[in-house]
Amino acid sequence: MRRAPYLLATAFASLALGLAACGDEEEPAPATETEATPSATAEASGQITSNPDNAKITLTIGSKNFTEQKVLGEIYAQGLAAAGYTTKTDLNLGDQDAALAALKGGEISAYPEYTGTALTVFFKKDAGDLPKDPQAAYEEVKADFEKEGLTAFPPTPFTSSNEVAVTKETAEKYNLTNISDLSAVAGDLTLYGTSECRKRMDCLLGLEEIYGLKFKKFTPVSPDQRHEVLSSGRADVSIVYTTDPQIKRNGEVLLEDDKGMFPPYNPVLVMKAETAEQAGPDLAKTIDLIQKPLTDDAMQELDARVDLDKKDPAEVAKEYLAETGLVK
Repeated sequence: MRRAPYLLATAFASLALGLAACGDEEEPAPATETEATPSATAEASGQITSNPDNAKITLTIGSKNFTEQKVLGEIYAQGLAAAGYTTKTDLNLGDQDAALAALKGGEISAYPEYTGTALTVFFKKDAGDLPKDPQAAYEEVKADFEKEGLTAFPPTPFTSSNEVAVTKETAEKYNLTNISDLSAVAGDLTLYGTSECRKRMDCLLGLEEIYGLKFKKFTPVSPDQRHEVLSSGRADVSIVYTTDPQIKRNGEVLLEDDKGMFPPYNPVLVMKAETAEQAGPDLAKTIDLIQKPLTDDAMQELDARVDLDKKDPAEVAKEYLAETGLVK
């Protein structure tokens, strides 16, 4: 799969132009000499600025156990380090339960979680009753986390939803377009998903209860194998993520969620409220800068650099921060 080499830089430049266009029509007053400081200039251009006072705050950024999470963990850690914070990483913690336990237990300071995952798994909301609007879903998850002494920062622009994928050949063989179309053939098909898929309403549990599907067999698989099991023929159906670059490369078909089982899945950085307060105002400002260029296309590109180009997540995060102009 050939990708545009300047995808991230182009996305960031477009964002900057859009923000500039939103200003009022009055001529701005000329900047005074004191206003045109390097820090002010960098901030206006979307660049992360370093504050030496932040060095006294140590933040350990964690992540779950798949590519996108590791890349996000590195992006947050390196971006916050550029703002002057002392940062460490503890990536590949496991599933969402392991990551949340590590946060509550003080092993990590923060990790990125998905709004839909938090609402359905942690707060036991029915997937069918969740808001379809990403901002509404965020407001709900923010309020729920606050009750547990946790702060959920505003979400990224991109969403990374679970999806039901089949090969093009399987879709054509069984005339599959929607998830509901599986009802006539599920008993003859094998579904693969991560180990926690069994107990999640946005995975096997929801497919059984909302769609009434009974598969021939469910087989747990590690996240990095969810596409290989399709291409090798071991799986007839696999649970994948919308930002997976293999979807386009392999020509996979994503079945339409015609019953609205999958809620919004925008990542939010979750942190103990007391930690967020101690970190000061630079924290929220830096997180906002880090996330603005994280569009669907940008995240798919970053995932591709790890999964397809075999780069290390730390290297890819460094490239992202440089290509978007966040870090010079």
